[in-house]
Order: sequence, then structure tokens, then C-alpha cells
Amino acid sequence: MTHQLSSPDFHGEEKEQVTSIGQIKPELYRPKGDQGEGKQGDTCGKISFLLRYAFNTEQLVVKILKALDLPAKDANGFSDPYVKIYLLPDRKKKFQTKVHRKTLNPVFNETFQFGVPLNELHSRKLHFSVYDFDRFSRHDLIGQVVVDNLLDFSEGSGDKPIWRDIVEGTEKADLGELNFSLCYLPTAGRLTATIIKATNLKAMDLTGFSDPYVKASLVCDGRRLKKRKTSIKKNTLNPTYNEALVFDIPNENIENVSIIIAVMDYDCIGHNEVIGMCRVGSEAEGPGREHWAAMLANPRKPIEHWHQLVEVMSIRACESMRVHLCAFTMSTYAWVLSRGGNHHTSHDTILSQYLTHDTILSQYLTHDTILLQFLKIFCDIQILHIKVNFINIHFI
Repeated sequence: MTHQLSSPDFHGEEKEQVTSIGQIKPELYRPKGDQGEGKQGDTCGKISFLLRYAFNTEQLVVKILKALDLPAKDANGFSDPYVKIYLLPDRKKKFQTKVHRKTLNPVFNETFQFGVPLNELHSRKLHFSVYDFDRFSRHDLIGQVVVDNLLDFSEGSGDKPIWRDIVEGTEKADLGELNFSLCYLPTAGRLTATIIKATNLKAMDLTGFSDPYVKASLVCDGRRLKKRKTSIKKNTLNPTYNEALVFDIPNENIENVSIIIAVMDYDCIGHNEVIGMCRVGSEAEGPGREHWAAMLANPRKPIEHWHQLVEVMSIRACESMRVHLCAFTMSTYAWVLSRGGNHHTSHDTILSQYLTHDTILSQYLTHDTILLQFLKIFCDIQILHIKVNFINIHFI
């Protein structure tokens, strides 16, 4: 049994030629809800905007003017702020300003329009989220503003700036959603994942957009067996693909594999970055498992689902942690057993010996002190168990 298995390394991806549906064998063949409005806290700056309602076109017109006295999120004493706005409660349409580098007092002067009937205006709220842009990790939420009573603003001319305090808050990672279908042909042993579109993707570039493509990897026991890609869509957070990615999977193996689907941001200079991921398979969580089960229950029929994208580490941890902990469990027992009741054996000795060979588990433990303490306790239990057995054997 091989123990040094890991999940696909999407972060370390080199430049690769992206294939489209033209290279795929031609013969084959509602988005999730709220992300949470956040937990309100202290104020952290102010934001100014103009607001008016265009009765003839039934458009709510919002002009974001500027922000003042934002908190510094970066080590240089500044932030790289931008603003997202959308209407509550459905959040179906979202806009985003450009990123302003190294400033705590950004001037935006950007105008956005929401189509909303007048008779619905009283039930809507306008939500502003101010973020600090980070190219290599999750963007930090600086704070939020919620504006209600929009009907009151419809009667004004919209030329008087409105100021609101930005309230500190927390928010779940908002990476976007991916829509794709799965279709399995048991006789042919072929699975087709048709990537349809993505919405509300995280902006990876300073322009406020990304250059997204989708990468699908067939995985078994943490090993990437095959991979497929879509074409790249430039300067968009809402790409449409309608491209088929095909995998040959014999019917007897279909229960043992899963597919990790990553939405990537193409970078012509540096490494391509992961925007977000999802996983489908019999051992996936929640929607990923349900989608897979529906596909297997309806052979030869495309089953379409929306999937919320999650951060890369949550997928990689689920995919490989079980393998490494299982290997550690077996190796620890064998290692302690080989030394019998040796009183010099300790959890520190066991961990240091094992982790020299399993660098991936070692990396996990570097960032997870709770897991480290758990493994130490596990080692102590194993040592005690072996010692008791040896005492009983010698006594008999």
C-alpha cells in the first residue's frame, strides 16, 4: 500500500495549453443562497454615494463616490480597497468597483444600475461590502453598509451625496458558483462533465475581473489520474462555456473515483491561481455527493446542478487527510509493536520518526496544533496498549 498520496496540486500549476471542446471526442456525450450578511461590529470608515430611481426605465441608479478613513489591512499601512454592491434579499445581480491601490481614502466615481420595479422597491435593501484586495489569498472584508427605505430616495434628484458609516463585519468566502451537468454512459464507461457557466466569481485582477477557465481532475485515493480543461474567458466574472470534458471510467470503478473541479484564473506572466473549487463523487460532501448519486441513478441523462465554490484547502484537506491519518495509524501501531514495552518510546519519538517520511502530514500539523495534540494522545494510547499486552504475555 502506498501512503505518500496527495490531492491534486492546483496551486503549483505551470503554464499549460488549455483545450476546448474541439479537442474532445465529438461522439461523447438555483444557485445557492445567501452567504450571510455578516456580524456587525465597530465602524471602520465612511462611504459616500448618490442614489436615485429612474421611473421611466425602472432602474435604481447608484453612484459610488468615495470612502474615507478605511483601516489599514496591509503591512505597508494601507489597503487596496474596492466595493461590491447588490440588492437584498436575493443578491441575483452584483456589481463591483475597480481596485484602488495603497490608499485609505479611495475615490471611485463609478455608476451602476439595478433593474427593479417600483412596487418592489419598498422591500429591497442596498448592500455595500468594502474589501481589501489580495492577489494570493481571500480578500479581507473591511466592512459593510446596508441601506433600506429605498422608496424614500426615489423622490429625490439623486445629486446630494449620502454618507454612511462602514460597519465592521464578517462574511463567508464569496468565491462564486459553477453550473455544470454530469452524464454517465455505463456501457461505454464514459463520463461527460459539461461546464455550462459560472457566476459571481472572485476578482483576481486589479481591473476587478478575472480570466477564468475550468479544470477538472479525475481523482482516486488522492491521486490525480486524468485532467481536462475548458477554454479561457477573458475579463469576466460571469463566464459562459458550454464545453464538454470527457473521462473514460469503467463501470466497475465509478464508485471509487471523484472529480475535483477548479475554476482557475489564467495569468500570462505568473502562475495560474485557483479561484475556487468543488468536488463531486460518492465520498464528496453535500451537493457534490447528491449530484453524483443523481447521475448514477439516471444513466445516459445529463444531470445539471449549481455548486458553490469553496477554498482550495478545504478540498485538499478532505481529499488527502484521511489517507495520511490512516497511514499514520497503521505505521504507529507497527512501530510501537516492534519495540514492545520499551519505556523509552514516547509520542515525540514516534511523531519525529514518522513525519520525516510523510512531509504532507507534517505540513498539516504545522498549521493545526489541535490535530497535533490529538496525534500525541493517540500515540500515548498505542504505547500504553502495547505495554499492557506485553505485560500480560510475560505474566502468562
